[in-house]
Amino acid sequence: MASDLEFVQFITDQIDSDQEISYRKMFGEYALYCNGKVVGQICDNKFFIKITEAGRAFAGEISEGFPYPGAKPAFLIEDQIEDRAWVSKLIELTEKALPKPKPKKKKKK
Repeated sequence: MASDLEFVQFITDQIDSDQEISYRKMFGEYALYCNGKVVGQICDNKFFIKITEAGRAFAGEISEGFPYPGAKPAFLIEDQIEDRAWVSKLIELTEKALPKPKPKKKKKK
């Protein structure tokens, strides 16, 4: 089941951040970006954030799940979804812990 755009917009509205937050539709689901880095995904109207050591230290005991079959496990944000400060902090910590995206290779003509 694909995620609803309204749910995606709700999630991005929950993030109070000075960072650049965006999303992109991919295969009927959505990738969540912070400063150009993929920090999470929204799949089947569920909100997942990539697992990092900094995120785990901040979040403590938190559910994990798989955004889609074959994906790496991720934090499944459920009860805290309406806690703007908590979600925003987790997103910022995750973004800082992730490496910069690799530059895209130019296509040969």
